[in-house]
Amino acid sequence: MKITVERSGGFAGIKRVWTAEAASADEEQRWQPVVEACPWDTVPRPDRGFPGGGGPDRFTYNIRAGRHRATVPEHSLTGPWRTLVELAREAAEAAAPRKGRQTPSG
Repeated sequence: MKITVERSGGFAGIKRVWTAEAASADEEQRWQPVVEACPWDTVPRPDRGFPGGGGPDRFTYNIRAGRHRATVPEHSLTGPWRTLVELAREAAEAAAPRKGRQTPSG
């Protein structure tokens, strides 16, 4: 299962994308309860009048997890949504190579 979170909006309008991959059966068993805890059938409705529905200078999160899809405005990123986003971000950042990291020259 692949989990992708795309955060857009905010003051500077900078887009961030975090991707976590549950490649093994054990990893998928760890992610499955987190993904299934999210209320995919009752995704919060975005506020009208603002792109992405989050309001001025707010973030919007486009979340994909396996067959599930949702767009969640920042003000609704609570409970299981927040847990899923935070875990995906942590997993993606842990898997990413460190910038500026030097290797020992023996």
